[in-house]
Amino acid sequence: MARPPALARRLYERFEPVHGITYFTAEARAAVDELGYRGFWRGYFATRSAPLGAVVPRLVEAVFYNFASFRVAKSLDGAWDTASPEQALAARQAGAVAALRRFGLADDENLCTAADLLGKAARNASLAGRPLYAALSTVPWPDQPVAALWHAATLLREQRGDAHIAVLVAAGINGRESNVLQVAAGRAAKDHIMRTRDYDDAEWADIEQALSQRGLLDGAGLLTAEGHALKTDIEDRTDRAALPTLDALTNAEVETLFRTLTPITRQVIAGGDIPMSTPMGLQRNDLDDESAHLS
Repeated sequence: MARPPALARRLYERFEPVHGITYFTAEARAAVDELGYRGFWRGYFATRSAPLGAVVPRLVEAVFYNFASFRVAKSLDGAWDTASPEQALAARQAGAVAALRRFGLADDENLCTAADLLGKAARNASLAGRPLYAALSTVPWPDQPVAALWHAATLLREQRGDAHIAVLVAAGINGRESNVLQVAAGRAAKDHIMRTRDYDDAEWADIEQALSQRGLLDGAGLLTAEGHALKTDIEDRTDRAALPTLDALTNAEVETLFRTLTPITRQVIAGGDIPMSTPMGLQRNDLDDESAHLS
């Protein structure tokens, strides 16, 4: 029996919070501060792009897709004089692991099983058309189970994200428009997106107008029927592109992964550092269900 694409989204909702603490915890911020990256965005762009090496801002802008050009350039100005990419990667992992341990994650049997299975999926995912995932896949695999779990989640997150960008490009939606569509679909808060992605009122209004002219938004900035169909198609195509990451696992292993990872995700969310609204628009309404429902 073929696995449903929705399985990929349900898995994403379970591994994304494990990775996402990288952006929201005091430990993660302190780790990059110690390197000399003052300000959130300098640390964010340096540590997330570090797998690519000491690259120019224009490449990071292309790979990350949805950020304002000036923000990328400003944040990476002198970044590789402050610390090397290898130091940035080590700091990001150290901060993430410290936060996960504060949430109570330990190297017990359940976590080791989840780390092994998520790692098996992450190691065997496709590189095709996925530059950030490909670069990150060259980073040495951590020895400690908590670090390995975080690393696997990060790999799968970037592998899915690379594919999502390809889907957006094919749909004719640029990075700045994708943020506005996310808000229009009710998957992210407008004030949060405007603040974190550096929109002013004029740019936001211009993008809404352009999307309205394409029939995707109505006069209130909400999705039209055509806009809803496009947004749904983008998400469905992203799920279908991500589903083969589970090909390396048997059905029994997928069920075990869901059973072991779901309580870990609940524990991470219960830590309280990940906000309810994030740019990724995660859902949390089925995290009580530990089954993959493959049988």
